[in-house]
Amino acid sequence: MQKINGFPLKQGLYDPAFEKDNCGVAFIANIKGDKCHGIVKKGLEILMNLAHRGAVGSDPKTGDGAGIMLQIPHEFLRISCDNDGIELPKDGEYAVGMMFLPKEPALRYQCEGIFERISRDENLKVLGWRFVPTDSKVLGETAKGTEPTVRQVFIDKGTYTKEEFNKKLYILRKSVEKEVAKLVERNSEYFYICSLSIETIVYKGLLLPEQICKYYLDLNDINFKSAIALVHQRFSTNTFPTWDLAQPFRYLAHNGEINTIRGNRNWMNAREGVWESEIFGKDTSKLFPIINPKGSDSASLDNMFEFLKMNRRSNAHSMMMLIPEAFENDKTMPKYKKDFYEYHASMLEPWDGPAAVFFTDGIQIGAALDRNGLRPAKYVITNNNQIVMASEIGVLDFKPEEILKKGKLEPGKMILVDTKKGKILEDEYVKKEVCKNKPYEELIKRNKFTLEDFENVEESSSFNYDRLKERQQAFGYTLEDLNVILSKMAEIGKEPIGSMGNDTPLAVLSNKPQLLFSYFRQLFAQVTNPPIDPIREGVVMSLSNYLGSQWSLVNTNFCELPFIKIDSPILSNKEILKIKKLELKILKLQQFL
Repeated sequence: MQKINGFPLKQGLYDPAFEKDNCGVAFIANIKGDKCHGIVKKGLEILMNLAHRGAVGSDPKTGDGAGIMLQIPHEFLRISCDNDGIELPKDGEYAVGMMFLPKEPALRYQCEGIFERISRDENLKVLGWRFVPTDSKVLGETAKGTEPTVRQVFIDKGTYTKEEFNKKLYILRKSVEKEVAKLVERNSEYFYICSLSIETIVYKGLLLPEQICKYYLDLNDINFKSAIALVHQRFSTNTFPTWDLAQPFRYLAHNGEINTIRGNRNWMNAREGVWESEIFGKDTSKLFPIINPKGSDSASLDNMFEFLKMNRRSNAHSMMMLIPEAFENDKTMPKYKKDFYEYHASMLEPWDGPAAVFFTDGIQIGAALDRNGLRPAKYVITNNNQIVMASEIGVLDFKPEEILKKGKLEPGKMILVDTKKGKILEDEYVKKEVCKNKPYEELIKRNKFTLEDFENVEESSSFNYDRLKERQQAFGYTLEDLNVILSKMAEIGKEPIGSMGNDTPLAVLSNKPQLLFSYFRQLFAQVTNPPIDPIREGVVMSLSNYLGSQWSLVNTNFCELPFIKIDSPILSNKEILKIKKLELKILKLQQFL
């Protein structure tokens, strides 16, 4: 059985929650913000040159997904909407929603009706709907079997400020998604909002790169102009391609995978009950769940990036919180930057894994690499004010005399193009501006504690060495564990070197007791990535953990929230006793609140 959105139902060992992908990603931008159709054409050319990064199944005309994010083409939309009887305000005074809707007309009308009703509830005016011209003859049979109806909706900005309007659009989209989800699931139909923005628009689908401009006829119009084009070609590793999981998402496109995704999602779900947003106030509950439980790891990262931005954080600030540099053991990093990272690490765990993330809000466009730099990001700057950045070099042809500069992002680094300022902002400048915006050093001094700061407790050893072998058997230790692994660790202080994979039977299928460690070893045996650990890779890895309240994560106004830094998740008996008795110290901590 298969749902209309392309995912099989949860069954056996398959769970759609574990969707991941590895892909090709790139952007081209005019640094000065000059819009033209040439940027759109070059973006599509880059996408076709990334075709080898994608994948196809048994149906050679159905890809894993391709897409392009552009600035809203006001001139093109004004002409198109005039033909459809829709009167648009001037540029920048309306938002465009790009939507995948059910094929069945009655159900589509219901979805559109829900969207318009919630718009009225949020005091937003829907100006009209437009059918996006598409040519389904270019689709493969698999893509055609799940093809949605593609519609654009236009919403008047009215008298709202840009920040207020963006807030309203965010609440609108989240509210519509929750209500319509129940309706379409009952009818096994399709609904997805690709973009709903005053700045950007996304054209994507279950397409091959060469199909996107043939399927979406809009993209061939000479009046369709943009200064920014962010493109993505998907390779859905061990997953099922779907229309909605094609990228770019609403803010970003991503090559790689987030290995910590289950923990990231669970932590976000846990925090929702204690958050108090100064921006959304009583409307905060309308935004839950922040992370769509049916999205991929990339879609979840996009959800979180959007949420941080909506709570008045800049693009750079949001990305630095989500994918921080390796700051803990870097002796060359400036203290102001370390203080920034540590302050935010106490509130939000990193979204970690081999990842190159390209992002844009329609004004700024940029890219960031994970702390290990395991996914490449290379760029070319030309003498006609264009920058091209991609997951590999050679996505566009340039003459040598056209090139001003070539380079690549280093691990943990970021590059930002501000089309409003007409500048390329390098990593050091961007991060210094973010880190020195608030007094993070003072906040760390007043609020950071370690377990050594608390009074010692008496450790009562109740361990019975006579029962050691019994406990070892109960917890699944084998002679191999004792003789090959633990004895070597005791003798030379290092972990024995072995293969990076794990080909032993799954612990859940074994009829013998298994170590909890075996479960995690199998869970993180990523055959596509080199083996790393905090001993051999101490420069870029850390075992630090943080204890403390996290309700202020969404607010940019700083609260004095004490936190405790723990150097390792492996604790001694004495450290565990200290943590158990922390409630006795609460009054001492609260003097800073």
